[in-house]
Amino acid sequence: MRGPYARVVSTLALLALAATPGCDATAGTAAPPARPCGLKIAVIGPLSGASADLGTNIRSGAALAVEQYNGRHPDCPVTLQDFDSQSDPKQATALAQQIVADPAILGVVGPAFSGETAAALPLLDQGRVTIVSPSATRTNLSQRGWSTFHRVIGNDAAQGPAAARYIDTVLHARKAFVIDDTGAYGRGLADEVAATLSGRVVQRAAVPPRQVDFSSVVSQIRSAGADVVFYGGYYSSGGALLKAMRDAGLTATFVGGDGVKDAGFIRAAGVRAAEGAVITCACLPPERASRDFPVQYRAGFGKDAGTYSAEGYDAASIFLAGFEAGRTTRPDMEAFVDKYAHDGVTGRLQFTPQGELVDNAIVVWAYRVADGAVVTDREIPRT
Repeated sequence: MRGPYARVVSTLALLALAATPGCDATAGTAAPPARPCGLKIAVIGPLSGASADLGTNIRSGAALAVEQYNGRHPDCPVTLQDFDSQSDPKQATALAQQIVADPAILGVVGPAFSGETAAALPLLDQGRVTIVSPSATRTNLSQRGWSTFHRVIGNDAAQGPAAARYIDTVLHARKAFVIDDTGAYGRGLADEVAATLSGRVVQRAAVPPRQVDFSSVVSQIRSAGADVVFYGGYYSSGGALLKAMRDAGLTATFVGGDGVKDAGFIRAAGVRAAEGAVITCACLPPERASRDFPVQYRAGFGKDAGTYSAEGYDAASIFLAGFEAGRTTRPDMEAFVDKYAHDGVTGRLQFTPQGELVDNAIVVWAYRVADGAVVTDREIPRT
């Protein structure tokens, strides 16, 4: 326990679970003792607002995992509870307080983005609520001593250098212009790209996410003579920036990180302007997920899985495996996730003591926009 506040939270959890009726989904067999019902998994992420596509993808993947679990345990279902952050760290802090106060919530899928993760985690960690983020990639999130932090995606220290290698070895850039959106994720990723490209970066610039006039940065790109522009940020602003570049006649190749990997990027830029843009992501191409996940997702939602959908499924599946193993308290769930080591639909799910995926499980992919869609390009080699 971490101080009196954590002891109160854990005590509430035990009292609530003790008062909840037990059930055994495998009655009539030599099953483990009955486990409490009414347990929950939370999802924190943008379910509305400018970045809602990515948050909804995560939520849908987690919902599919919960639906399948409840189909196996109809007499003792798990609830997936939504917490809409609108990608706002301040809202994420308030949501974290609500989660900690509900002793039935034993785990969080998310938070989705790095800024909201940094804001919510001190409270979640104090409340002993384990998180498994499908998408928060800022490198230092795993370096702050939080015992409940985990993620099922590679961090910016993996993605940034990989993006830089692609810019160097595939695009053969002579002059790169690196832009970030001033946020925890965007700036962190841009820093990694710039550091790896070193002498090839001719200029850095920052474009706040709500900026709508890009004339100044477009002029800077033109003056620098850049042949590649890297953008660290999310799809709406990235698409608007690319549209402004193409409207001004700039032909530099646009490269974005995983926050850009969404159809919303194409909508914001326009199909013609987005054509040929490159996107990097440590997420698995959803069509390559295993266990019939692509088919099951389409059957459940009437569309193909999107960015982070498979990672959301895997994050929820870890908690659901904990429930099946009889973990019904927050400390027990934390210990279970720490030691988890199984294959998910995206690959090997096993964590370092800092909550990162083990190194050999991290793969970074490049995607391209072609014919109005984001399509898989290639796996980016480690070196």
